[in-house]
Amino acid sequence: MTFPNPFRRKTENTRYCWGYQFEWTPDHLTVEQSEPLKHSYDVLGEECLDILNKISPPENGSLPRSNNQQKPNPPVQGTEEEKKESLPLPKRDLYALLQEHQATNPKLSQLWEQVNTIPEWVDWAQIERGQDVFYRYGGPALTGLTYQSLLGGMGAARVVETLARTGGFSTEVARNRLFETTQHILQCTKSLESIQPGGAGHASSIRVRLLHAAVRQRINKLAKQRPSYFNLVEWGVPINDLDQIATIGTFCATLIWISFPRQGIFLTASEKSDYVALWRYIGYLLGTPDSYFSTPQKAKAVMESLLYNEVAPSEMSKILANNIIRSLENQPPTYASPDMLIASARWLNGNDLADALGLPRVSWYYWALMSGQCLFFMALCYTYRSIPYLDHGHIARLKRIFYAVIVDSKYGLAGTETLFDFKYVPQYETVTDMGTPKEIKVRGGASVERRNLRALGIAVSMLGIGTWIGVKLASSVLERLLSKCLPVS
Repeated sequence: MTFPNPFRRKTENTRYCWGYQFEWTPDHLTVEQSEPLKHSYDVLGEECLDILNKISPPENGSLPRSNNQQKPNPPVQGTEEEKKESLPLPKRDLYALLQEHQATNPKLSQLWEQVNTIPEWVDWAQIERGQDVFYRYGGPALTGLTYQSLLGGMGAARVVETLARTGGFSTEVARNRLFETTQHILQCTKSLESIQPGGAGHASSIRVRLLHAAVRQRINKLAKQRPSYFNLVEWGVPINDLDQIATIGTFCATLIWISFPRQGIFLTASEKSDYVALWRYIGYLLGTPDSYFSTPQKAKAVMESLLYNEVAPSEMSKILANNIIRSLENQPPTYASPDMLIASARWLNGNDLADALGLPRVSWYYWALMSGQCLFFMALCYTYRSIPYLDHGHIARLKRIFYAVIVDSKYGLAGTETLFDFKYVPQYETVTDMGTPKEIKVRGGASVERRNLRALGIAVSMLGIGTWIGVKLASSVLERLLSKCLPVS
């Protein structure tokens, strides 16, 4: 939630959109400058995907998830003994295929050399510090990524058209899709070795790059056969360079300059540089034009440009945004109610954008809970940041906790790391529908709402005690001054 600054000077370059005010600079992208980026994309990634598909053709039995339903696998044919002995085919790992065959084809060699060559601007010490930034502010970071970067990002109507055609944001699978994306982030920030060539985060980034190529290729093919399926002229190529830039921007710049400040968290200048550098390198691995993130100022400018030029919610935006809420409501480990989730989205995105996304209004009680959550995060993060010994322990602890909850727990990915295989396959009939609220019994376990209420209560109590002490001290001082000034009778 933002409050207007009455002392902020407005100029002819001042821009305002969706509750956010900024100054337009030469680093910002105009609509005319953005247009070519909608039609350019990672050509090398697609060329390598074609080669890998010839080496190891994708399984024909891969079925799309469409309209909130997952089609059943075809029945196994044969005798009962054959059915018992039949085993599922292993999933294709495009990274492993690329690694194995990179020396056999010039294009594969080119991609392999590219992703394993360290750009001259990479400073590994800075990358490692950028990883620490994510965990230092872990709670606010995950909150911002979920309710602003992802849910608020549904306001970009052009990008939403691609997401809707994968079927991956129906209520049945949106939560799992969110966990898979978070797994990629956790692997990229787990350790310095993880993001370096050969590490888990490095490999996952290349898998995601090839997955993007598969989705782009599939939608392009369907659109050429049936132009009404996807408007290539107006929306551009699916998962184009501008989309990639926007994605990296939401993971770093949006957190730094919108999500964190709206939760009372303000990063130091060095933390901003380190975190942007981390995501610039991840963007490089994903085939994203990385020059837009060469400095924090450029990253901020491109984020503001896309917020101003691209965010215009459509009816499909409303469907996907509400599906995210419905996929998360009353779910472990937080068991947050729909109103609490909506309050989180409204607090981070502002009422203007939340109204445009079709999110209902919530009572002041949930606004109070959100203020309690922000106070909790502020106290936690600033305390740890100010004491290096505690900061190191906090970062190490959150690395274990986040991975355990997101990947290892039965509530997350149940211990199975995704290989980012092509399981949300676009089809003509695959367009995400609005889901309905699920009937889920809320358990009596830990609840984020009770934590927030306790934090708010503690803050109010401390404020009350502090005010009482202040009044008593002021009264005592005033009495002494008066006793010295008044004449003795």
